[in-house]
Amino acid sequence: MTTLQARWWRIGGSLMAGLFVAYLDRTNLSVAIPSVAKDMGFAGAKFAETSSWALTIFLIGYAVANVLGGILTRQMDPKIVVIWTFALWSVATIVVGATSSLIVLLVCRLILGVAEGIYWPQQSRFARSWFAPDELTRANSVIQYYGQFLALAFGFMALTPIYQAFGWRILFFLTGGLGLVVIVPLYAAVLRPETEAPYHVPLADVVQPRLTLAALGGAPFLLLVFSYITQGMLFWGVTLWIPLAVRSIGFTGTSQAVASCLPYVAAVVLAVPMAIISDRTKKRVLIAALGLLIPGILLLLLPQFSSGYGKLALITVALGYYVSSYTPNIWSILQASVEPSAVGSASGIMNGLGAGGGGTIAGFLVGMLNAATGSYMSGFMVLGGLVILGGISLLIYGRLKQQQLAVAGG
Repeated sequence: MTTLQARWWRIGGSLMAGLFVAYLDRTNLSVAIPSVAKDMGFAGAKFAETSSWALTIFLIGYAVANVLGGILTRQMDPKIVVIWTFALWSVATIVVGATSSLIVLLVCRLILGVAEGIYWPQQSRFARSWFAPDELTRANSVIQYYGQFLALAFGFMALTPIYQAFGWRILFFLTGGLGLVVIVPLYAAVLRPETEAPYHVPLADVVQPRLTLAALGGAPFLLLVFSYITQGMLFWGVTLWIPLAVRSIGFTGTSQAVASCLPYVAAVVLAVPMAIISDRTKKRVLIAALGLLIPGILLLLLPQFSSGYGKLALITVALGYYVSSYTPNIWSILQASVEPSAVGSASGIMNGLGAGGGGTIAGFLVGMLNAATGSYMSGFMVLGGLVILGGISLLIYGRLKQQQLAVAGG
């Protein structure tokens, strides 16, 4: 195996496998929530409020830990960080399977969020250190994209029948056990220290090691963050509730599992052509902005379709197009626009506020709107309007960056 192949398989492939398992740990509760609610005493009138807390408390810890974790781990080797955080949340996931206490469930889901929040920024550090600038979209697709969306595409398909056949406790033992038995030893064996990376810039060699707004790319960074908050609302607002949402429009049993995974299958299928187009055209900002604008419009059209199949088709196309167009590109945009020493911190800030903060709000928003209107589609429509604002924000970001380049070159 050549050095190039080893880099893609050793770094990209291992982290992809890890994120696959990480997303199983995140979404297992979305599949199991009906039985968990029954066993822990919050079915019935308490379901909407308590299940919203159970599903989103992960994102509260995730939001805080992304921001602080990205900053506090700047001088730690990312290999060490990803190993111990993965081990911590795997144990917490196993504990959930063994408890009958709602309090223990909430604490363990909070631990899951904190550990995965510290973990997430390390992936951008791996990408920035191990891959060249013109490889970043493809590298992010491998490291942060395929594991995430393969888990969602096939995770719901696999987890649903396991849950139906063996119950929710086995689901948590299985997903937590995969982390401890497979991923932690894999990371220890094959990931390499950051100091060995070909594009690693030691902090001592960086001109501006302090974390400042300028190091984060200046004021336009705030527009990136806003766009990411809206996409975090779209992604988590749909993902946390998708098993129950598709059931509410007529899909049950095996068809519920298939319908739940279809949007993420579309994301995986579209990922390769979109990554190639992005790296070849370098129109990453425009492609990412369209990845919010077009899906937002599609979700606003949900009331125009009366059948469950029509609604599922809109959700599938909207989520698949958004994910494949926005997600890999936004990290390439970020990694190319911030100082090397600030990549992990910038990733943590953006993902913490976006996925954690935006996702928490969206989780409650969709759950409460369903309780008020009897439909998950009303919440999905609101999310569509919000991501349109995020797309406009990203277009403004692109214009400001062009002006900055013109001033610098003139």
